[in-house]
Amino acid sequence: MNYPLEVGPIRPVDEADSLLIRTTRNCPWNRCGFCVNYHGERFSIRSPEEIKRDIEAAAAYFEGHVFRRCFLQDGDSLIMNTPDLLDILQYIKTHFPELEIISSYGRTKSILGKSEKELKEICSAGLNLLYCGMESGSDDVLQLVNKGVDAAQVIEAGIRATQAGMRLSEFIILGLGGITYSEDHARSTAVALNAINPDKIRVLSLGIKEGSDLQKKWQVGEFDPLPEEQMIEEQLLLLENLDGITSHYANHHAVDLLLEVRGQLPQDKDNLLAILHRFLDLPENEKCNFIMGRRLGIYNRLDDLHDHRRYQLVEDQLEPLLRDCNTDLEVVFHSLRAKIV
Repeated sequence: MNYPLEVGPIRPVDEADSLLIRTTRNCPWNRCGFCVNYHGERFSIRSPEEIKRDIEAAAAYFEGHVFRRCFLQDGDSLIMNTPDLLDILQYIKTHFPELEIISSYGRTKSILGKSEKELKEICSAGLNLLYCGMESGSDDVLQLVNKGVDAAQVIEAGIRATQAGMRLSEFIILGLGGITYSEDHARSTAVALNAINPDKIRVLSLGIKEGSDLQKKWQVGEFDPLPEEQMIEEQLLLLENLDGITSHYANHHAVDLLLEVRGQLPQDKDNLLAILHRFLDLPENEKCNFIMGRRLGIYNRLDDLHDHRRYQLVEDQLEPLLRDCNTDLEVVFHSLRAKIV
């Protein structure tokens, strides 16, 4: 669809029906080892005049449509000069007065670059939800993927944002530490999340993208990806160690194996753990069938294993792979994951 305004390439899953206003282009860091979204692209902050023209164009184009949410693109709108950002927020609210939530990606360093007063002003002006790519609470993992921050900074930024009244949605990537750092990744990430108590915890499964620095590490033997089952074991350890928080926890992206693992902490924790255990306790053939079925988009939930038609459809896909002694199913599973993220 051709819009009369500039639209960036990505948005969070939760912002599917939101008004999109592009305030910055690309990502100011653009060096994370797992990401290729903005490779080769230069970061820039759009001028207030440009952004306001787009807001006006959006108001004319969507005349009569009521938006409750607005997402500011691209990779980090919080990096904007505070007076300019406040001006833009006011302009958006003037043209879309029904908005209840305005959100943005917010990097750790951008949050730390704002004073307590600035963060409160920004929140009061309407930017009340930040999507933060924590990815991990382990210093070793953060260094491995070149996040440019350490766990202490991640925690400090999260606490400062929540104290300013902002809601946080923290992204965690299962398998990001590979086999080497899996346990530390799970335990240290739980420590960080417990300290921040974000509004939402959003879990993603690693799919190593072609051209990423992490792929290069994998190719030269410096990174060993976690098999599917071990990513569930890692998630189990993470969830077991979440304590004293009231976050909504969810596997919510198509790349995740167990989409039904979602619920409100602490009351749903036992149920979430039970789902993870249910998968891990499956016979090996059913476990393999479910993984393939999810990766092919045939299954959505564990109960789908009981659909005999779909089960056989998956078996028909697995059979030639299992007959070929040279086929590594984990490589197949990973390839299918990497196409999704």
